[in-house]
Amino acid sequence: MAGAGRRSARSRASSSRDDDDAKPNLRPPRGRGRNHTSIGIFNVDLRVLLGLSVIAFFAILFLIYNLINPIEQAQTPRVVTPFPAPKLMDLPQFQGEHKESLYWGTYRPNVYLGIRARTPRSLIAGLMWISIKDGRYVMRHVCQDSDELSKYGWEQHDGRNFGHQVIVDQDMNLATSFLKSKGEDSGYGGDWAVRIDVQNHKSKGKEELLTSAHLFFYLADEDGNALNIGRDTLEIHENSLLASGSRMDIGSWQLHLKSQDDLEVHYAGFKTPHIHNLSDLVQENLGLQVRKFGRLQLPDTSDDSPNILVFQISARTPFRTDVAFISGTGLESPRLEERVGSHTGTSLTSQLKEKQREFDAKFGKSFNLVDKLDSESIVAGKAAIGNLLGGIGYFFGQSKIAISGNMNPGNHDDSILYWPAELYTAVPSRPFFPRGFLWDEGFHQLLVWRWDIHISLDIIGHWLDLMNIDGWIPREQILGAEALSKVPSDYVVQIPTNGNPPALLLALNDLVHGLKKNKFTAAESDAISSFLERAFVRLEAWFQWFNTTQSGKEVGSYYWHGRDHTTTRELNPKTLTSGLDDYPRASHPSEDERHVDLRCWMLLAADCMHSIAELFEKENKSGKEYGNTVKLLSDFEILNQMHYDDAYGTYLDFGNHTEKVRLVWKETMVGHNYATRELVREVLESPKLRLVPHIGPVSLFPFIARIIPAESRILEKQLDLISNRSILWTKFGLRSLAKTSSLYMKYNTEHDAPYWRGPIWMNMNYMILSSLHHYSRVDGPYREKARTIYEDLRGNLIRNVVQNYHKNGFFREQYDQRNGKGKGARVFNGWTSLVLLIMAEAYSS
Repeated sequence: MAGAGRRSARSRASSSRDDDDAKPNLRPPRGRGRNHTSIGIFNVDLRVLLGLSVIAFFAILFLIYNLINPIEQAQTPRVVTPFPAPKLMDLPQFQGEHKESLYWGTYRPNVYLGIRARTPRSLIAGLMWISIKDGRYVMRHVCQDSDELSKYGWEQHDGRNFGHQVIVDQDMNLATSFLKSKGEDSGYGGDWAVRIDVQNHKSKGKEELLTSAHLFFYLADEDGNALNIGRDTLEIHENSLLASGSRMDIGSWQLHLKSQDDLEVHYAGFKTPHIHNLSDLVQENLGLQVRKFGRLQLPDTSDDSPNILVFQISARTPFRTDVAFISGTGLESPRLEERVGSHTGTSLTSQLKEKQREFDAKFGKSFNLVDKLDSESIVAGKAAIGNLLGGIGYFFGQSKIAISGNMNPGNHDDSILYWPAELYTAVPSRPFFPRGFLWDEGFHQLLVWRWDIHISLDIIGHWLDLMNIDGWIPREQILGAEALSKVPSDYVVQIPTNGNPPALLLALNDLVHGLKKNKFTAAESDAISSFLERAFVRLEAWFQWFNTTQSGKEVGSYYWHGRDHTTTRELNPKTLTSGLDDYPRASHPSEDERHVDLRCWMLLAADCMHSIAELFEKENKSGKEYGNTVKLLSDFEILNQMHYDDAYGTYLDFGNHTEKVRLVWKETMVGHNYATRELVREVLESPKLRLVPHIGPVSLFPFIARIIPAESRILEKQLDLISNRSILWTKFGLRSLAKTSSLYMKYNTEHDAPYWRGPIWMNMNYMILSSLHHYSRVDGPYREKARTIYEDLRGNLIRNVVQNYHKNGFFREQYDQRNGKGKGARVFNGWTSLVLLIMAEAYSS
């Protein structure tokens, strides 16, 4: 383009000279005027023609050059090119009333109470409070295990308009309730209110360290819009207005505080683009006040045009306060005071009670646990769905993607940014994993679709819209500063050659079968059908990505790519892509591997695609190919040839393997005279191609996929395997690795404790239980045996999870196979919530 600019300048210079030359000819000498005029005109035309010819010549050269060498700036690397099809979230069913109804929500699962809108740059709200730990004041805000709270989580949440959470922090009980409503005067998305109820239960004789409680409720505008402080913020009994402002999405708004108790209110205003470190900002401000004035209160000052306002609410316990966000306040409305009143006080009390009744009624209708279980189990069941729905978040940002060929996730300098994207998703754990995980979300949706089909489709649609042109979806979504703040840098970069189980198809398969059996209302059926019809092209691309990038050497074989074959520190190289992390595979990763679990995931995928194709009568080539793939992958004889081991009586992975691998301490010299020890892998015999003799949930995937005929003796062997106390069975659930395995409960490195090497995981137990339920209902010689094992396993799982919940206040990531105690991440309300479906005996198709 620089050359074109120079040519333009030169053309303008030529025109200027032509005009000067023509001026004498305006008054030609007598007798020569006509000739001079003719010569003058001819000279101008010739120069213009020559100029145009030069321009055309260079323009043609420019076009030819760019056809041969396209402009680099116009090229988008393939790995970060969106899939070229209409987005699912552009469907009419996700617009209008549906979109507005989900605009506001508790969509910040990483904090104890956080509210935002489903928009990239939102007005956000949240709660902090001061606690005392080891005689020192500490701030609570971001969910973290180090806070050592006795309990927190949503006991009830409907995913849309209501939630009730109980937090127990030492001697303080903090109950938070959320309510959203839409009135005729409301702005876009409606109004919302938060009730905070503080109780203090002190033990007799204990020093009263905290006679007053200090809460900090804040508003922050991610767009940087200025927030206005109420004129009489410190006099809330005379004027409840805390703050006001305006945004393009919702118009003018006001925030009000109401309480019947004697409260003291202070504030601080900040102007900063960084909101994810708000806890530090408030703590630093409070620390300064304590050092200067010896008082634990905000300074009642503000930066100019602040985009963050923090309000300190202090009072002697017990006390209760209501915070109301009122939208659509642009015009002076005589109903404004009435609207504030309807979101606070006795009116809010009655609305919250009504929402609690509605939640209980919907819970009963959705899961039908009456007369099936005791009251303790039902309370835990309500917490399971409430916590899962209350943990749904909205995120916006760009994933970091490793440049193709770079297999080291720690090398985050060699990465590229995905396109800016939004994600509406449930999360596995608020303190540990407050972000989206692809295969976890498939299990989450088994619960969510049974509660609210429209929310479920919305979530699945967001995930499928993250697909790139190759049909790949990044398996872990770390979008935005808040999400990034919780993840070590080595785990941020996503590798485009690596997949994750397509567990979303579990929920989609249920929906397809539900359509065929007329299980849904007419409106729900229309929504599901239109969704599946548009999703089909993306699902095809996803299937093809797996079918090509994860295929093995033999027809019908697959293996999880991405295992590290160069590691010298792992006892058995991890298979993170499978979702089962350190579950033992072949000791020496190679292209000869065959993973039985991935083979069964591909059967699920092909069967789901075939069912959708049938639903829409897509009798094309691809529809027939899915049918052929189903036939191939469900072929019992081929499965047995590839994966069955008669000595073990079960299905195993295949690969380059030796059992004689161990970790040994090796001393190395660092510098001149400093010796250090490290734990390294030692191989004592050469590996060979063979079936890998490790038994666990992977071995049971053909049983889970129901490939085994009901009359087969192999089915009996699987039932014996499941119920054998020396292998998988415990009175708390099934182990994730057989007790007889050489790697049972072995550390994988010096610091990597066993993860999928023994502990009980709810998602695998749910899938196995689902198939036990299936085989207990079909004709065959082992029907009663399957029924007995099913009932015993179901009872063990429910009893253990419920007892842990009531004793410790949380659902856990996994459970100890020796004593049943919760292990791993606390507040793991992801797939552990499947215990509710086990209670309801609601299994996937």
